[in-house]
Amino acid sequence: MPEIKPRRMPLIFWKTLLICMLALGISGCTVFEIHLIPPPSPLKEKVLSGEGRTKVLLLEVSGLISNQKSSSMLSAKEEQGMVARIREALNKAEQDDDVRAILLSINSPGGTVTSSDIIYHEIQSFKEKNNVKVYAQIMDLAASGGYYVAQAADKIVAHPTSITGSIGVITLKLNLKGLMDKVGVDFEVVKSGDKKDFLSPFRALTDEERALFQAAIDDMHDRFVEVITKNRRHLSEAQVRKLADGRVFTANQALEAKLIDHIGYLDDTQGIIKKDLALRDFQLVTYHRAGEYKDNIYSLLEAPSINMVNFDFNFLPKTPEPQFLYLWIP
Repeated sequence: MPEIKPRRMPLIFWKTLLICMLALGISGCTVFEIHLIPPPSPLKEKVLSGEGRTKVLLLEVSGLISNQKSSSMLSAKEEQGMVARIREALNKAEQDDDVRAILLSINSPGGTVTSSDIIYHEIQSFKEKNNVKVYAQIMDLAASGGYYVAQAADKIVAHPTSITGSIGVITLKLNLKGLMDKVGVDFEVVKSGDKKDFLSPFRALTDEERALFQAAIDDMHDRFVEVITKNRRHLSEAQVRKLADGRVFTANQALEAKLIDHIGYLDDTQGIIKKDLALRDFQLVTYHRAGEYKDNIYSLLEAPSINMVNFDFNFLPKTPEPQFLYLWIP
C-alpha cells in the first residue's frame, strides 16, 4: 500500500494567514491572547495553628499603605495593591460562616490618606455586616495610617517594643522654581483663575494659597481625630487632640494614654480572642496564592522598609502633584 504523505500547505497560505492575523490585531479584534505572565491564582486558605471548626482570619497590613501595584526590576510580575488585596480577602471570608473574628497584624508607618481610610472602612463594614470581632496586633510599628486602620478593631494589642501614634497629616509639595531659574527654564501657564495652579511645583505658594492648603490638611486631620474619638470611646475629643500632634508612643506610653488596650505577643492576643469568644481553641487561618510561603504567623511579616532593589519610594510623589499622607516620616 503506497505511503500517504501529509500535505504541505503552500507558502501563499501562511502569508495569507499572517496578513489576516495582523489585520485583526490592528482593527482591535483578537482571536486569542498569549499571557507571558500568568494571571494571579485565586486565594487559598492556609491553617497556621489551632484546631476546631471556628476560624479566625489573620490579615496582614504590612509596609506602606497604598493601592499602588508594586513590581521589581528582577521580576515582571506586579503585586496587587494593598486595598485590593484586603478587599479580596474579605470577600472570600464573607463566604465562610466559620470565620468569627479577624486578627489584623499591623506593621506599617502609614500611607496615603485615602487608602488608609478605605481599608479602615472595608474592615469596619465587614465587621458590622457579618457580626464578627476584630483584633489588631501592632508589630514593630503602627504609626499614622497604620494606627488609623487599627481603629476598626474592637481591641488593640501592641508588642512590648512596638511604636505607634504619629496621629496627623503630612504632604510633600515639590518646588522646582529655584532649579528652573538656575538652568534658565521658565514654565508659562494660562489659567482661568488665579488659584487654578496653586499647588504647582513650578512656583512657591502665596500666603493665601498656603492658608488654603493648610485648611485641607486640617480637615483631614479632623477626620483622623473623629475616627479615633468614635472608636476609642474612653477618650474624649479634647484628649485625642492633645495626643494628635504627630508624636509617636512606645507600647507603655500608648497604654497609659489609652491609645491601645493591652501589651502582649501574638499568642497573648489569641488568648484574648479565645476568652472573648468563649472558645477552647480555634483555627488561625490566612489566605495566600500558590507559591507564597506562609508556614506560621511570623512568616507573614515584613519589615516596613523601602525596597532599594525596586527603587520604589512610595512615600514620595511619583508625579509632581502633592499627596496627602497619614504617614510617619522621621
